[in-house]
Amino acid sequence: MAASTTFAPTAADIERLADRAIAAMPEPFRRHLAGVVLRVDDWPEEEVLDQLGVEDSLDLTGLYTGRPIGEQSSMDSGRMPAMIHLYRLPLLHEWAETGVGLEALVTHVIVHEVGHHFGFSDADMHAIEDAAG
Repeated sequence: MAASTTFAPTAADIERLADRAIAAMPEPFRRHLAGVVLRVDDWPEEEVLDQLGVEDSLDLTGLYTGRPIGEQSSMDSGRMPAMIHLYRLPLLHEWAETGVGLEALVTHVIVHEVGHHFGFSDADMHAIEDAAG
């Protein structure tokens, strides 16, 4: 009997989970995500960590870059598209450390970053999460 080999989820696996999380959102939210690019990298870039004041790269599982919907303008031509970044290795670390299912964890990060796309701050989203549960 051959031994099976288990591999860590790939960037493509994480992207599929993120796509499912987005597909499960109500249509009014999905409609506003049409131009948002989803990107999965193993780690956040050093400049990003420096800009955010994050010392440990394991502490950043996702990031929204771009202008929130309410701040977008037709004058924005030439700008990079809004983007949701997911960081695979910090996500896998949190998954292993917390025991939270990977799908639930990716969904949580996606919802959080989508919140930034709609203009919510981290404090706003924490207050919403606290009120919800």
